[in-house]
Amino acid sequence: MESTLEGRSIVITGASSGLGRSAAIELGRRGAFVAVVGRNPERTADVAKLARGTAFVADFDHLDQVRELADALLSRFDRIDVLANNAGGLVSRRETTKDGFERTFQSNYLAPFLLTDLLLPRITESRGRVLSTASSSNTIAHLDLNDLDFAHQPWMGGWRAYGTTKLETILFIRELARRTVGSGVDAYSFHPGYVASNFGVNIPIMNFAQFISAGHLGLRPEQGAEPLVFLASTNDVGAPSGAYFSRSRPNGRTHPLANNEATARTLWENTVGLLGPWL
Repeated sequence: MESTLEGRSIVITGASSGLGRSAAIELGRRGAFVAVVGRNPERTADVAKLARGTAFVADFDHLDQVRELADALLSRFDRIDVLANNAGGLVSRRETTKDGFERTFQSNYLAPFLLTDLLLPRITESRGRVLSTASSSNTIAHLDLNDLDFAHQPWMGGWRAYGTTKLETILFIRELARRTVGSGVDAYSFHPGYVASNFGVNIPIMNFAQFISAGHLGLRPEQGAEPLVFLASTNDVGAPSGAYFSRSRPNGRTHPLANNEATARTLWENTVGLLGPWL
């Protein structure tokens, strides 16, 4: 039986296209009030209209905009029942943001960490849930706690860095779950499957794969949104807080470091150090 979400407030980042767009529309259809976060003003406004929610514009390449987004959300919502960290991507060439961090690392990991931290008191008051889009690519990660910015590692077209941020996402969720035990907050990460969207649009091999498949490579966005919708709308997801899901099944395949508590703790502490000026 489909659950109603009347009265719940759900924040979804990366919601102007792809699986985030589909999830926002579906959760809005089920009665939730959805904060649709994207970096393209026109697309974000269009999705917010379809979801019967509100548009918020922020570019995660700018951490000041993440802080401004958090302030706007806290001003708008007395409660936040779900924060779905879905924004991010992969770039083929190593680039640095104006904040001084490698782009993939910042958009996929640092910015969601910052947003979660800034909203966590409100989420805790609401006994809410934090979700983060991870990936099966976490298995190809090479996590060097002394080189989180991938400044001294082979770039490999961005794939290794991307996979590493997804391992970092899983570790972040697991450490968040540990730190919020007993608070009523749940946290989960998930692999949505490969979704046919704008992901990797600037990666030559991805464009070639889409070409030879006549645009049919991967899941439809509404299929990719299913795990997010499931985790945002189901009270008992069948797994403890901190679990990583592959699609809608818990205990997906992960890198060996994904279950290392010491690594998760050190990564968290190092991240707080990097984000100090914005926290």
